[in-house]
Amino acid sequence: MEGDPGSLESFLKWAATLGISDSTDQFQSESPSCLGSTLLVSYFPDAGGRGLAAARELGKGELILRVPKSALMTRERLLKDQKLASCVNRYPNLSSTQILIVCLLAEMGKGKDSWWYPYLMQLPRTYDTLGGFTGFETQALQVDDATWATEKAISKAKLDWKEALPLMKDLELRPQLLTFRSWLWASATVSSRTMHIPWDNAGCLCPVGDFFNYAAPGEESLPSEVVESWRQSSSLQVCSSVNDGTTEKSETDVFDIHSQRLTDAEYRDDVAAYCFYAMEKYKKGEQVLLSYGTYTNLELLEHYGFILNANPNDKAFIHLEADIHSSSSWAKDSLYIQQDGKPSFALLSTLRLWATPPNQRRSLGHLAYSGSQLSVDNEISIMRWMRNNCCVLLENFPTAVEEDVLLLHLINKMQDNPSPKEIEQMLSTSGDDVGAFFKACGLLKESNEIPLPKKARRSMGRWKLAVQWRLRYKNILVNCVSYCNEALNFLSSQNHSSNRTMVTSFGNNYIF
Repeated sequence: MEGDPGSLESFLKWAATLGISDSTDQFQSESPSCLGSTLLVSYFPDAGGRGLAAARELGKGELILRVPKSALMTRERLLKDQKLASCVNRYPNLSSTQILIVCLLAEMGKGKDSWWYPYLMQLPRTYDTLGGFTGFETQALQVDDATWATEKAISKAKLDWKEALPLMKDLELRPQLLTFRSWLWASATVSSRTMHIPWDNAGCLCPVGDFFNYAAPGEESLPSEVVESWRQSSSLQVCSSVNDGTTEKSETDVFDIHSQRLTDAEYRDDVAAYCFYAMEKYKKGEQVLLSYGTYTNLELLEHYGFILNANPNDKAFIHLEADIHSSSSWAKDSLYIQQDGKPSFALLSTLRLWATPPNQRRSLGHLAYSGSQLSVDNEISIMRWMRNNCCVLLENFPTAVEEDVLLLHLINKMQDNPSPKEIEQMLSTSGDDVGAFFKACGLLKESNEIPLPKKARRSMGRWKLAVQWRLRYKNILVNCVSYCNEALNFLSSQNHSSNRTMVTSFGNNYIF
C-alpha cells in the first residue's frame, strides 16, 4: 500500500520524534522529518515499488540510517500491555514468532488507540508469499519442489493459526482479526519485514528501516568463516554515542571501517540502535538497496512474496538417484545447477565420482573433491547425462519456455484492464491457461466484468509470479543444456587429439 502523501509525511514526522534519523548529525538536526539528509522515499515501479533513494551522493560503507531500540516493534515492547502479557503467559507452547504475529494483530485491533498506529498504516495490506497461494496458483508453478514448498507453507500457516486461535479469542480480538486471512497477512508481515535482533529469534519490525528494497548479495560476498572471524575480532565503535551525541570515530574512520563491513544492517548494542550502511556508492536519486540474505527465487517468493529477474543466487535442483548421492559425501542441498546453467562444484564432483568405476573411486576421490577432471571420457559422460536429464525435464513440463513467454505477455495485457472483446480474443487464442484462471476465480461466465474484481486481480498477480518463477527455472535448465553442449564440443575435440593436453577445471570454469 503506497498510502497518500499526507499519511506518509505524518509517519516520517512521527518517526523523527522517536529518534529515527538518516542524519549523521542526528542530535543537532531540527528537521521535522526523519529523512532528507541521506535518504528520500521514492517510487521505483520496475524495482520493488516504494523504496528509499539517495538524497545525495553516498559513499560505500557510510552510515545512512539509525533506528533506536525504543522505536523497534518487538515482543518485549508489545508485551508491556498487561492484558496481552497475561493472556500470552497462559500459552507457553506457542513459538516466539506466533506470539509476535498475535501481538501485531492485537495492535491492529486497537486502531487509532495503538501507539504504533502511524507505522501500522504504512504496512502493505496484501502480500504474495507462498502461504497465500490458491490451488490454481500453486499448480501454475509446475515444478514439484515448488508445489511441495507451497503446500508445506500453506499447511504450516494453517497449523500455526489454529494453535494461536485460542489465545486470540482470549484477547477478544474482533472476528475479522480471527480469520485465517488476517493471520496470513500478519504472518507475511512478520516473515517479510522483520529484522534480526540478538535477544529474540522472532526478530523485530523496524519502522522506516523496512522501506529498503532487496538486492541479492553479489559475488563479492565473503565466505562465512571470514565473516565469523571478522565479527569476533572487531571491537571498533563507529556509531555516534547515544548518551552525549559525540562521535567516537572521525568521518574518515567510519568510511574506512564500514567499507569493510560484511553486513549492511545490524543491531548495535553500543548505540542501542539498528544501523544501516550503504554497501556501495550511490548517486543522488538512485535506489538504495538492502541485502538481507542469500536467497533463491523460490525462497524469496516463500518468505517475501517477490522474485528477481536476475538472481545470482538462484538454482535448480534435478532428480538424482540414490546411487549418485551415495557416490560422494556432499550434502544434497549443495547439488544443484547455478543460475547461469553451470553445475555447482559439489554436483560436478559428485557426478565425476558416480561416473567412475566403484573400484577406482577411492583412489580418484581426492582429485574429484579438489575440482579436477578425472578423464576426458568421464567428463563427456557426465555432460551428456546432465544435458539429457535437463532436456527430459523441459519436455515433460506442461508448457514450453516460448509458451510461458507468451502467457506472461497475455497476463500483462489482462492487468491493463482489457475490454470484454479483448478478453474474448485472449480466451480463444491462449489455450487453456487464461480460461483456467477465469474458472478458478469463478469468472468464466462473467468474463465481461471489467475491471476485474480485486480478489481476481490479486490472484492474477500471484499467477504471474508463478509463471515468472517457472520460466526462470526452465531458463536455468536451458542454460545448462547450452553449457553442456559447449563443453561436449570442446571435450570431443580433445578426445580426438592425442597431442593436446588434458583439460582441467576448477569447480565450474573450464580453462581453455
